[in-house]
Amino acid sequence: MRQSRAIDVSTGLFVLLGMTAIVFLVTQITNREFSLRSDSYRLTAQFENIGGLKAGAPVSMSGVTIGRVESIGYDMNQFKAVVTLRIDEAYDRIPNDSDASIYTAGLLGGQYVGITPGNSEDMYRDGDTVEFVQDAIVLEKLISKYLFSQAGKDKDAAPAAQE
Repeated sequence: MRQSRAIDVSTGLFVLLGMTAIVFLVTQITNREFSLRSDSYRLTAQFENIGGLKAGAPVSMSGVTIGRVESIGYDMNQFKAVVTLRIDEAYDRIPNDSDASIYTAGLLGGQYVGITPGNSEDMYRDGDTVEFVQDAIVLEKLISKYLFSQAGKDKDAAPAAQE
């Protein structure tokens, strides 16, 4: 009976440690900050294609997370996605000619907004719009372009091979 109790206790501890590890990994993978900071400012950017970008995705400069995607909407007049970025107030010296691009974090990672600083003396302020943007790269479009370009090369090479 004593050996059965030891097995039950060790199994319970193993399950508890497993659940703790899963909770830890989920919080690390999502990379979300669980705070509602009021010391931040908002920027908006309009994109033709945002790919799989989601609210809560990181906003980074040089690999450093400086904010989060607050919301994503659609402008029916411009026919573009409107992305609202919430930037931490500590990063209030971003030149107003900087550009925002949508990147993918690795092959299986989520998408995020990367800001590349410009050279302007004027800085972004709360409510400004990022004028220079680069849309998300859609992998399917790249593959189809590559396949069609290869098909065209094959057609050009065929007559030369017959001569």
